[in-house]
Amino acid sequence: MSQPAFTVDVDHNQYLYDGARDVSAIATVTSDGTPGEAAVASAGSGSAEIIIIDCSGSMDVPHTKITQARTATSAAVDVVRDGVWFAVIAGTSFAKPAYPANGTMAMASPQTRAEAKRAISGLRAGGGTAIGKWLQLARQIFATSPATLRHAILLTDGRNQHETPEELAAAISASEGYFSCDCRGVGTDWEVSELRKVSTALLGSVDIVPDPAGLAADFESMMHTAMSKQVADVALRVWTPQQAEVRFVKQVAPTVEDLSGRRTTASGQVGDYPTGAWGPGESRDYHVGIRVQPGGVGQEMLAARISLVVTTPGGPQVLGQGLVRAIWTDDEQLSTKMNPRVAHYTGQAELASVIQEGLEARKQGDDDTATARLGRAVALAKQSGNEDTARLLAKVVDVIDEATGTVRLKKRVADEDEMALDTRSTKTVRVRKEHG
Repeated sequence: MSQPAFTVDVDHNQYLYDGARDVSAIATVTSDGTPGEAAVASAGSGSAEIIIIDCSGSMDVPHTKITQARTATSAAVDVVRDGVWFAVIAGTSFAKPAYPANGTMAMASPQTRAEAKRAISGLRAGGGTAIGKWLQLARQIFATSPATLRHAILLTDGRNQHETPEELAAAISASEGYFSCDCRGVGTDWEVSELRKVSTALLGSVDIVPDPAGLAADFESMMHTAMSKQVADVALRVWTPQQAEVRFVKQVAPTVEDLSGRRTTASGQVGDYPTGAWGPGESRDYHVGIRVQPGGVGQEMLAARISLVVTTPGGPQVLGQGLVRAIWTDDEQLSTKMNPRVAHYTGQAELASVIQEGLEARKQGDDDTATARLGRAVALAKQSGNEDTARLLAKVVDVIDEATGTVRLKKRVADEDEMALDTRSTKTVRVRKEHG
């Protein structure tokens, strides 16, 4: 089966001062927007979807949470394309297959979608919350289908109170690399850090839906995105020469995600970093830091080769490739010029970090640290043109001077505003490559 083509466009300042060792590059990876018939077919029978719905007792308080969750799940099922495997899990202190009831997967058709919606309409709230058990059952159910593109949507309204953090961590670890998972929290009684652990490990997103009435549109959108995916388990492969090392690999657009700790060694100087599944026309930016042996003036070297690879029955297939070069110079004007895209994304990664640090300090009652971190966030959001994040910050702090990051903590902050800032802190503003 032919794979969609990818381009890898590398942008960096290749000039280093005499003796410098660190090379920093932005790799823009874009999938071909015109999939062939084989790819479309693969996205059908080769895809599997599981919707995991929290049915704990708190979902009945208020009753609109469980009713809107049922509506949203049915709306998502309607989006599942014919020929795609799917299932629904009801999660409490245990995990129970809601459809199909025998713990397998159904192939989507008008008949199975109608059957699933009947089963969903019977979901009732009662019991506790054990997200690890929900993930374990999802993994077992995914294993009953031949699909390679596996994606789950997980909805909860509460904290993971009915199993230990270690049990949740073990379930996340067992699911890692097997399926991806988008997480949503409805209301404000759930823990952002818990769902972020799931979404980060399982290469998904996390967000708040403060009003249950917003669930259906959100579920439909997530399922439409899932249905567009064509290629599973794509890895960013980084080759470096002898005596060079990869300092970090981070996705920096559309969101910040540090992949450095998820490297698997393909061979001596080659490491793979997971990027999950891709759809047609999708584009993401990655920040790659390389440390090389220092060279002398006039010396040039290939510092890294960045490729996109997918595992096929015949072995790894390269879908696209870009090169990172290093040239040593004594021209200070060349060597000190900061690449604007590297600078932008360095600031965006710091923005996500200082928001999370500031909110944690605020939670711990450390107002000085919270004010300093969130003030820095305001200044970074201003510098990078991240207007969405700036608006979210303004609901948590009173902005006195945007440019310098002078702020004052608000005395009263709505839980949903604080959680929205936390969950969306990793969303970045794209900056295009300057040509010419």
